[in-house]
Amino acid sequence: MRLHINIDHVATVRQARRTDEPDPVRAAVLAELGGADGITVHLREDRRHIQDRDVELLMQTVRTGVNLELAASPEMVDIAVRLRPMAATLVPERREEVTTEGGLSLDDAGARERVRVAVERLREAGVRTSLFIDPDAASIEASLELRAQAVELHTGAYAHRWAARHDGDGAERLSDEVGRLRRAAAQARALGLDVHAGHGLTYENVAHVAAIPGIEELNIGHSVISRAVLVGLERAVREMRTIVMNAAAGYPEVH
Repeated sequence: MRLHINIDHVATVRQARRTDEPDPVRAAVLAELGGADGITVHLREDRRHIQDRDVELLMQTVRTGVNLELAASPEMVDIAVRLRPMAATLVPERREEVTTEGGLSLDDAGARERVRVAVERLREAGVRTSLFIDPDAASIEASLELRAQAVELHTGAYAHRWAARHDGDGAERLSDEVGRLRRAAAQARALGLDVHAGHGLTYENVAHVAAIPGIEELNIGHSVISRAVLVGLERAVREMRTIVMNAAAGYPEVH
């Protein structure tokens, strides 16, 4: 199990004042000292948080590796091909969204072709490529056809079910969502795809996902950065890593 820390929200605080602090590059160093296995950043087309210069500096300073999240647009793929991060994850983007709201839409012919071209260009540049998808069979099969090397399962629905677990049939709905993630992970692994997961994962809800067989990487940002405001980033990462590794190893047991 690998834990990648997304540092976008460090840049969000900086951009709120259009100043030079807090510095996401320094945050990446602290995250690695806390045990992060990789650094994830989303260079959005609207540049609302992470900036081009951040990614360039991270490429020079991160020791573990950079996972660059980006839209499947020619401009963003050009940047990834030029910088050649350790990995690239293609994600959907809408200008009006607060954060990524779902997986890539791969049933639309036009969108699928854009993803196909992006994956081909990234693979030719030697960049390991993942697709951020909803945990359903059709998206996994499409990811294989598009020649992605990995999929990142969108865990947003799981996070919502976790928050409502005490409401009515909430526990049953939560169990259904965990089962959906388990089936998706098993299907992807059976097809030869590596399996990652992320979105909405917190210290409270991450264990159920980390315990799913086949998931080998988690990308977590907001919860860790929020905790870091109170206890510091190294400690926040270390605490999350402990929870994730214990769950992945089956200790303590997760129900």
